[in-house]
Amino acid sequence: MDSPPPENAGMGVKPTTISVYTDYLLNRISNYFPATNFVNRISNFYRGSRSGASKRRRKKICLPLPFPSSSPSPESSTVVCEASKIVGTLEDIMECVFLNLHYVQKNLEYWQSKAEGSNALKAYFMICERGPSAFLNGTAQLIRDCVGEGSGVQHTYCLASSYISERINFLISLRYRLATFLAQVYMKVDKAGEELVKDTEKSLTSLLVEMNDLFLKLEASIGHFHAMRQQSSSVDESYSFPLIFEKLPEVNQEGSRWTDCEIRDATNLIYQNIDRLNTYLAAIVTIHRKPRRVTRYWIPYTCGIVGISICSLWFLRHSSLVGSSDIDNWIREAKDSTRSFWNDHVEQPLLSIRDDLFYTFRKRQKGAMEPEEVQLTADSLHRMLQAFTEQTKGEKAPPNATDQQMLEIVMMRYEKELMHPIQNLFSGELSRALLIQVQKLKLDIEEAMLELDQILRANEINFAILAALPAFFLSLVVIMLVRAWFKQDKRAEGRGRVARIQRRLLIVEIERKIMQLESCKDQGQEKDAQCMLGLALYYLDRLYCAVEGHARATGEWISLRQDIIDLAKPDIQTAHKLRITSRMERVYDCLLPLPKRQ
Repeated sequence: MDSPPPENAGMGVKPTTISVYTDYLLNRISNYFPATNFVNRISNFYRGSRSGASKRRRKKICLPLPFPSSSPSPESSTVVCEASKIVGTLEDIMECVFLNLHYVQKNLEYWQSKAEGSNALKAYFMICERGPSAFLNGTAQLIRDCVGEGSGVQHTYCLASSYISERINFLISLRYRLATFLAQVYMKVDKAGEELVKDTEKSLTSLLVEMNDLFLKLEASIGHFHAMRQQSSSVDESYSFPLIFEKLPEVNQEGSRWTDCEIRDATNLIYQNIDRLNTYLAAIVTIHRKPRRVTRYWIPYTCGIVGISICSLWFLRHSSLVGSSDIDNWIREAKDSTRSFWNDHVEQPLLSIRDDLFYTFRKRQKGAMEPEEVQLTADSLHRMLQAFTEQTKGEKAPPNATDQQMLEIVMMRYEKELMHPIQNLFSGELSRALLIQVQKLKLDIEEAMLELDQILRANEINFAILAALPAFFLSLVVIMLVRAWFKQDKRAEGRGRVARIQRRLLIVEIERKIMQLESCKDQGQEKDAQCMLGLALYYLDRLYCAVEGHARATGEWISLRQDIIDLAKPDIQTAHKLRITSRMERVYDCLLPLPKRQ
């Protein structure tokens, strides 16, 4: 019972009478057999195939029952087996109500969002978001009203408001009864937990009797509500069958001990009632559910189908099926363009970066990359300086003398020769000093050009990176799209910012229901207080399912689970529960808001 009631019809499209009564007949037949028999499985499979998934495809994790964590060991293994079956039945009841409440709440939130919209949006919904039939009928009615009375738009506004408010009122009333039933079940189990330590078998079997009584109370409540709806509602519900639960025989409700057969029959009867409740809610909520996505967006889908058809015809016209080679030429051009883009913006820049990183920089140490001309010029200058120094001083130059030291000797001789430039130009050393300086200038120019070449080569990696930027940005966009597709961060179970916001909003709803519960108790409104407790349990169940995986990963699950269970206990004071919710929002990692983006 994991999937919600089937969504098998759009708004304004009623489920067929045959499908509804087929479910009803299958339930009536299954009354004469155990709940796990072959006929019941066929019934579950039949309803699951219509809703798109098997009804029992997976056991959904839901809020634990308020049984004591430790209890005395039963006297025999038979008692253990029977107790586990009864506890499993109670868990299935809770799960059934949780799933149906979620289905009702999901549709209620949709209609409430529509009610908050403007009149224009409501009119657009009435005409354009309820299918082609509603579009034609609504357009024709609008034209008739405008031509006849001149107030067609206002009439459409009123009709849309009435249409939406009627469904909101129905779903709120149905949610009220389901939440009350859920609270009553939970309180019965919580009360039985006090007696579980004393007599496990007797307390659990008495719970079956109380569950049957609660089902009968729910039948009376929904039956009265359904009768009032048929008198006042404009929605046709005449084809929906009445909700009738089975009642335990009086013989099973007396005595201190039940036989194994009586426990099995009572458990099967509870499962039959659960199945009837699911079937009834599947039929009654379908009438008031939100339109399917295909129904809401039938206009864009229709335009898309028309566009795809036109494009298909255009491709067919240019394909080889009609003797045209246009598509083949376009494919060849696209391949060439893709290959050219790959070579220019991906392959060549990456190869250039690789070569520059692993070859150029590795051999760019001082002296390792000097060209041969620069080395020859430096050797020639060294010999000229050495010869000039030896001739000027009249002695051999030291072997360890540097070019700078010998160049100082040249400059000193040059300054002395400049005192008589004309005479020394022909008979002195002035011409040799000038030639040495020219050779030094040549060496400086070549070294500067070599450094400039190194700078340009060092910037080759920047040019390669600039050439690869288009491919980088394209890859980044693809990665973001793939990440968004895999992440699917739309539910509270996700890991992103939106999921965290939804989990924190669940805590806000829990706080609100706890405060409303306390207010109803103060005013003596017992039924409303039970409803608020049931809604608080519903939001706690959603929070329980949303945070379990994250809390287990961070090691917070044991503490967080206990806090959620404490919030569900009816006998804990409101002030203590509000302190728990405040602590949950501040302490647990999966409930903290993500840091704001700068």
